[in-house]
Amino acid sequence: MSSGSGSGSEAGDQSPVTAAWLEAVLCDHHGAPPESLRVADFVARPGCDAAESVLSDILAVSVHYHLDDRPHDLDLIIKLLPQDPFSRFFVTEAQFDLREIKFYTKVVPELTQLLGEGTERLPIPRCYHARYTADTESVLVLENLKECGYQSVEFSRGLSLRQAESALEAVARLHGLSLALKVRDGMPLDERYPFLFQTARASDSYQQLVERGLPQLARFLERRPGMDAVLRSLDEIRPETKDIIAALLAPEEPLALITHTDFWCNNLLFTENDTCAVLDWQMVTYSRPTNDIALLIVSSLPTELRREHTEHLLDHYWTALSSVAQRLRVDIPSELGYDRQRLGQDFRRSQLLALLLCIGSVDVALGDPVTEQRLLDLLEDLHRDGILSVDVLDQPKP
Repeated sequence: MSSGSGSGSEAGDQSPVTAAWLEAVLCDHHGAPPESLRVADFVARPGCDAAESVLSDILAVSVHYHLDDRPHDLDLIIKLLPQDPFSRFFVTEAQFDLREIKFYTKVVPELTQLLGEGTERLPIPRCYHARYTADTESVLVLENLKECGYQSVEFSRGLSLRQAESALEAVARLHGLSLALKVRDGMPLDERYPFLFQTARASDSYQQLVERGLPQLARFLERRPGMDAVLRSLDEIRPETKDIIAALLAPEEPLALITHTDFWCNNLLFTENDTCAVLDWQMVTYSRPTNDIALLIVSSLPTELRREHTEHLLDHYWTALSSVAQRLRVDIPSELGYDRQRLGQDFRRSQLLALLLCIGSVDVALGDPVTEQRLLDLLEDLHRDGILSVDVLDQPKP
């Protein structure tokens, strides 16, 4: 590591981070003239292990600068297109980078405006700079929350009850704001934000992951006693998985809204008092809110907590969503005809989608006895509850 005059970096020769680049970013953020800001020093380092992110190359940058001769220190996360050509093509072809940049530059400002001045900020990192140029450049500069007291949760440990409640409060806030925006302007959000992950494209992407993960899961289950019935159910739904994914990803009124769609513990950070922030919005979609709730509960909760507290967590989410909407003058039951019972019915369906998404990343769970057992428990519970079946899509709605 070297530093001095803003040249410090241990992130490799490919890093675009220079003192001049940071000065331009910070001048733009502060709305300051170039002559008023000078970077005195910075250090750039890898922001995560290479295996933790296939959708971005991530740098963590600490910068010390002077604005009108006043000293400032800032810790940033810089997300870039992957240098690996295959990963770069995968990201740009599916527009993962575009969606996250547009989320921060188009969606967040409108949600913030709707929220109003003087209120608590959105539960996401602050965005300092974003730039998108198809195939050539994609840069997103965010607040480094880990330097602000936020910490990640180990997947093998899973979330505590309070962390799960906090995560659902955070996503309910974003759900509620987007719902109120839709109701206020009378425009479906996929028309307002055409860059959102479209159902057909998302279904293709997820189906490819499921097709890769299912044989791996089957080999694992074949070595486990008592899983024959689960295996048969998985075999029966396998030819239908693409249609299942498409049906459950498709927005369904009246509660279609902006969803994270990759809402699990590895995309969450928490403070010591369990305040939650939501990261990584590359898969932001116009869909049903229970898809986010189900993925969190199915993927990120220890077995006993999931079994004992799922209904409580649904109640907690419903209260948080209703409160946000009510403050923005949207009464969900009376205006939209949607209630807590309907949320429970939609959650039941969304659990099947959540399971398929987990199967697409099943290698995350395999190899650790704790997470392997959590997966076995989940499969047995969903099979017992009749969710491992295409019939779950056809259950009557009110």
